[in-house]
Order: sequence, then structure tokens, then C-alpha cells
Amino acid sequence: MSRTKKPHRSQGSIKSLVSAVIGISLIVAGLFLWINKQHVIDWLAYQSFEPTEEIVAIVDRTQMSDTGKFYFYASEPVVQNAAQFNQSCERKEPTSAILGCYANNRIYVYGVTDPRLDGIKEVTAAHEMLHAAYQRLGSSEKAALNELLENEYKKAQGDEDLAARMEFYAKYEAGERYNELHSIVATEFASIDPKLEAHYQRYFTDRSAVVTLHDTYASVFASLKAHSDELLAQLEELGPQIESQSTAYNAAVRQLNADIQSFNARATSGDFSSQSAFNAERSRLVARADALDRQRSQINRDVATYERLREEYNETAASSNELYKSMDSNLAPSPSV
Repeated sequence: MSRTKKPHRSQGSIKSLVSAVIGISLIVAGLFLWINKQHVIDWLAYQSFEPTEEIVAIVDRTQMSDTGKFYFYASEPVVQNAAQFNQSCERKEPTSAILGCYANNRIYVYGVTDPRLDGIKEVTAAHEMLHAAYQRLGSSEKAALNELLENEYKKAQGDEDLAARMEFYAKYEAGERYNELHSIVATEFASIDPKLEAHYQRYFTDRSAVVTLHDTYASVFASLKAHSDELLAQLEELGPQIESQSTAYNAAVRQLNADIQSFNARATSGDFSSQSAFNAERSRLVARADALDRQRSQINRDVATYERLREEYNETAASSNELYKSMDSNLAPSPSV
């Protein structure tokens, strides 16, 4: 009984098949890399990035998730001094300080050192990380997200500072409205739509940590402003009051001086019918003089109060100016030699 011989491929056919498989694999791999090129770039940057202790601390304090940390490190973040930062981040408007920027796929943060603004570097870093995250979202996801962000902005219509910021972005960063809102809402709004909260859980294990950091240093500005407004209101009330009282006092003094001169002239010429009439009118003049002395003392106390309030107001304004200067890299002190 003879056996049927199995067909066999030639060595050349096998090589051709292997080559075809390899070719298809390379095409598939190339297509995958092309479709996911940004993720590949991010992954390579993430793997090669060596964070400083300061950068690691930022991740910890803002409670970034692994995804948030991935986008943050992939952006090769750096905290810079004034001279470095001014080279890294373009200033769009001369009178508006910036604290960070996301430029050329990198994150730059200005190293604010004023201890009263503890947390501002961390919030800025988180804000910029979210720009990187938003940039990588798909168009359909952005569209749904933008609607939620717009609704959150409408809830804050009474926030004049936020409105001014959005006007600034509209003027100097046209087309970035929702990119900016994406960062602002996440780092500054405590209570938001549950759908948005779920979205931000990708980037933070506890978003309230970064919001608390923001609120802490923002409260310093709010406190100074509230105190300044209170002092200014007192000054604006007390100033006209002192002026009015002083005008009335001076007029009363002139009238009293005229009446005293008249009294003395009448006493000299013997116009009083009796000693009791003389004494009665004199007593009235003395009482008026005493009342004017008390009025003058009160005006002097009011003036002293005004001066104290004015000095306190100026000190408060100086403190505010110092804080704003500490945030402005263009106003940083010159390095010592």
C-alpha cells in the first residue's frame, strides 16, 4: 500500500509568505503609530522625563491622577525664575501678568516665592496640565464638554473677575474660550455638574485639593480687597463729614467773635441795665465758646481717625501691590551679583 505524498511549499514560497506577513505587520504598525502618534510622542516624553522634587511635590499637592501625571510629565514641566520664564512665555498684554503657559507642548510655571501665595504654583501647573489634556480630546468629546463648560460659566455670571479674564482670552487668545474654561472650572470651581466632575476624575484623584489651594491664596486677595473697600467707604463718609463740620465750626467761631466784640463794646458803653443782665449774656457767650471747644475737639478726633484710616488704607494698598508684583515676572527684583 503506497502513501500519498503531502504537498510541500518550496523554500521560496515560504520566504515570500513571511515577507508578506512582515510587510503587513509593518504597515499595521505604521498605521497604528500614525493614528496614535501624539500618544506615542507623549509616552516617549513621559518615559524620558526626570522630575525634580518640586515637580513631584506639585503632583502630590494637586492630587493628580496617573493620567493627569502622565500629561503633566509628558509636557516636561519646569518651574522657572523671572528671567527664564520671560523667555519661555510670551506676554500678550503688557499690563497683565501671567503665571504659566503651555507652549510647544511644554509647561512653564513662574516660581512665585511670596509665602502668602502658597499654592499658586501648584494651581498654575494643574491649569496648564489641563490644557495639554484638552488638546488631546476628540472633537465630539470636546463638543459635549464645551456645552457643560458654558453652563458652568453662566452660573458664575456675577463674577466680574472671571468675566474680565474671559474677555482677555477672547482678545488675546481667540478660539481658546473652552480650552481656558476647561482649566479654570477644574481648578477654581468647587461645585460643578456631576458629568463634568466625572470628566475631571480622569486627571485628579481628589479635585477638591487643587480647588482648596486656589481658594487659600485667592482669599488673601479677597481679604485685602474687602478690607480696602471697607476703609475707603469709611474715608469717603468721614472726609465730607469733617469738611462740613469744619465749615460750620469756622462760621460759628466768626459769629462768636463778632458777638463777643459787640458784648465788650456794650459793656464799655454801659448799655446793660443791670449786673444780672450783663452776667446772663456773658454766661451765654461762655457756653457757646465751651460748645465750640468741644466741637473742635471732636473734629480733631475725627481728623486723627481719618489719618489713621488713610494710613491703614495705604498700607493695605501697598500689601496688594506687593502681592501683584510678586506675581509679575517683569517686576521681579534684579539678581544680586
